[in-house]
Amino acid sequence: MTILAPRLMQLIETHADALAEALKTKIKNSERCADYCRVPPDELTTLVGGIYGHLGEWLVTKTEHDLERRYVVIGRRRAEQGIPPTQMLWCIVLVKENLWDYLRENDILQDTTQVFGELELVRMVDEFFDRAMYYALCGYESARHERELMARAARR
Repeated sequence: MTILAPRLMQLIETHADALAEALKTKIKNSERCADYCRVPPDELTTLVGGIYGHLGEWLVTKTEHDLERRYVVIGRRRAEQGIPPTQMLWCIVLVKENLWDYLRENDILQDTTQVFGELELVRMVDEFFDRAMYYALCGYESARHERELMARAARR
């Protein structure tokens, strides 16, 4: 990682609250996240603020197993709240887009040499969110499967 990458992560983590608030607005205004009104606002703020506020830790020190554990729980929670999987995945996409919008709006990646130097950070962030979507959906499907098994057992 280049010297700029830790600076960017620190900047993102420092502005985690503002990023979380901007994201809540985007989710609220997105037709693709209509059922997210079922997610308590404090829960969403805590979750998203935690991602932005600890992004460096998630990208550098957390393992794929840590990511799996976290996002399976999130997927299960969204299933319990009746959030369709497409909306859950779109919300994760909005988390990532919100981050890039913030960096762009604040002219943080203007210099092309900085952009090339940050390709590794971009790759790591994309990989993080791609895996987050996958594991959240795994948790969602797991919860749905368990409900189906319970329903079958109840019919017997």
